[in-house]
Amino acid sequence: MIQTTATAVFLASLALLLYIAAGYPLLLGWMAKRFGKPVKKGEQARTVSILIAVRDGADFLAAKLESVLSLRYPRHLTEVLVLSDGSTDATEAIARGFEPRGVRLLCLPRRGKAATINAGVASSSGDILVLTDVRQELEPESVSRLLACFADPAVGVVSGDLVIRRGARAEQRAVSLYWRYERWIRTRLGRLDSTLGATGPFYAVRRELVTRIPEETLLDDVYLPLAVFFRGYRLTVEESARAYDYPTGMKTEFRRKVRTLAGNYQILRMYPGLVWIGNRMLFHFLSYKLARLALPYLVILLLLASPGLPAPWAAAAVIAQALFYALAAIDLWMPDAAPVKRVTSVARAFVVMMAAAVCALAVFFVPPQRLWKPTEVEL
Repeated sequence: MIQTTATAVFLASLALLLYIAAGYPLLLGWMAKRFGKPVKKGEQARTVSILIAVRDGADFLAAKLESVLSLRYPRHLTEVLVLSDGSTDATEAIARGFEPRGVRLLCLPRRGKAATINAGVASSSGDILVLTDVRQELEPESVSRLLACFADPAVGVVSGDLVIRRGARAEQRAVSLYWRYERWIRTRLGRLDSTLGATGPFYAVRRELVTRIPEETLLDDVYLPLAVFFRGYRLTVEESARAYDYPTGMKTEFRRKVRTLAGNYQILRMYPGLVWIGNRMLFHFLSYKLARLALPYLVILLLLASPGLPAPWAAAAVIAQALFYALAAIDLWMPDAAPVKRVTSVARAFVVMMAAAVCALAVFFVPPQRLWKPTEVEL
């Protein structure tokens, strides 16, 4: 009886893990190709407000503003607002240096990103709002390519394509590999119908569809787009509208993942309609977002059930998993130039992501804003 139960738990956990990691993305790719709905694009001449929410971003702001001011979009139709969330470094001084070139600075008390975006929306006037973070530089044609998608009246939000520059270290490349996997899923969701949020560092939304974001919100780039989605509009991705970011290491990615996965729990409370049959993307929400929250527990079940398998499968399963976690552990001491680093860094990245998913439960026990941590990058 115990052996039968262990075998059933092991096989079910393994099947779900394989479905979440590979089966669903493959199915999504087929669905997007077979049933995808092309976005109708056309040249737009609408007023645009570019909102840059920033806290202590002095290291990046000048380069960001230079990229924004170099956009190939009519300057007379564009306003640029730097929204300083209580910055204490040279952020505000740098922004003032760009005021003669048309940049506006809004100095705000430190209340978090959601409150900062709300203030920026209220102070802006464009028909289309482009929300972007301080670190990512924009390609010259990126905003005009985002706006072209709004020729389609069904489109409410358009995300740009976030490209991570190649990292110098193996762990940065492992994190970048994970992001490429995420990008692939998001673009296919956008082709099929809608993503389940937006690419936070760079996306555009119709002003008339913008709603106020609760200040405790961890994922403003999910809350606001989902409000648009539930009004019947599409959330899509324009792959030719690119922004470039710096690579990050696993420590930074762990913190970011804790926040984003905790934010998913929060979003479920804010939008219970996500798990209602009326959600036209219900299957994808369950297979993608909700399934990600279940991943670490499936991994734990797989490990716990392994010793109860019939021989010789029990030994094989335990040894295989032990070797995998050993590879993840030795990555901490493995020289970056070692050939095996390509394997150990991927194993460690997986373990870090699983640990982050468990730690995301902290959102039920601590104030959400305590989960915000500064992003550390290597310039």
